[in-house]
Amino acid sequence: MAHESVDKDRDVQDRLEGYLRHAGLVSPRPRIVPLTGDASDRRYFRAILSEGRSIVLAVHAGPIAFGSLPFANVEALLRQVPLPVPAILGHSDPDGVVALQDLGDVTLQAHLGSAAAAEHRALYRQAVHFIERLQCRGAELRSDQYLPYRLAFDVEKLTWELNFFVRHFLEAYRGALLTQEERQALDAAWREIAGELASEPHVLCHRDYHSRNLMLSEGKLYVIDFQDARLGPDTYDLASLLRDSYVDFTEDEVEDLIAYFLALKNEPHPDLFRSRFDLMALQRNLKALGTFGHQTTARANPVYIQYIPRTLSYVRSTLSKYPRFTRLRACLATHLEELR
Repeated sequence: MAHESVDKDRDVQDRLEGYLRHAGLVSPRPRIVPLTGDASDRRYFRAILSEGRSIVLAVHAGPIAFGSLPFANVEALLRQVPLPVPAILGHSDPDGVVALQDLGDVTLQAHLGSAAAAEHRALYRQAVHFIERLQCRGAELRSDQYLPYRLAFDVEKLTWELNFFVRHFLEAYRGALLTQEERQALDAAWREIAGELASEPHVLCHRDYHSRNLMLSEGKLYVIDFQDARLGPDTYDLASLLRDSYVDFTEDEVEDLIAYFLALKNEPHPDLFRSRFDLMALQRNLKALGTFGHQTTARANPVYIQYIPRTLSYVRSTLSKYPRFTRLRACLATHLEELR
């Protein structure tokens, strides 16, 4: 296994050097620094060039066809919205490398620890405004030439994500042994949740819109990790942002930002929207727990364990808020003491 890892690292190094050579960036020789990646198979590196300039290099698992990459397709769409996204500086298909504008290392999550309350509020209002702009302009730009308009959160996709939670968090991570009756109860709950969410009018969604996918660079907020964009409920990105596994909010802060979003949209049914928001947040948080379980058990990546308690707290809060979820909460609480 160690030999295989060394070979893989050498291959990545060769491909990085191949891109830099083709781009004419090898003199003077740049310094290459690995960056913390996301939950994908891509790896990220910072190439520090002359005079302190730097670029980020995204290295895919193998050769790519840049024109068919979801990242390139969605980037072209978001620039028309427009949303601030990192510039694509170049690419090498044979090397599987894409060069991007370097936005630095400060995510919104990281920045919040040093931000004053007024700045925290302003940044989140800006992030909420981005969602409204994405939905509004997304409707105007709709075209099958863009991949997100050919994908949607339908019943099948939403149900798959809920079952992903069962497999990878409930069973694999927590070791739950579900009875046949419990499986039937969960299946019935998933059908109800997925059916309601899929029936809502669809808008353009980032799909993973939270504090780790918003970057601060030179005082400007940027959106990253948008390649999985698709159509979904108008509550989707807002629930991702405000029921974020990585950030604590007070309920007053959440209510203020929901009210701001509703004002931007001129939403005529605010109470109904809030209940739809809670349902979407429940589905998103369960899916997040599935991802955390999968990363921990299947990929031996324990970094997400620290975010499980907050996410379970969100789930408990939503389940306890609505009598309709009494049976679901009881079923899950048999195996998850945090929900009791």
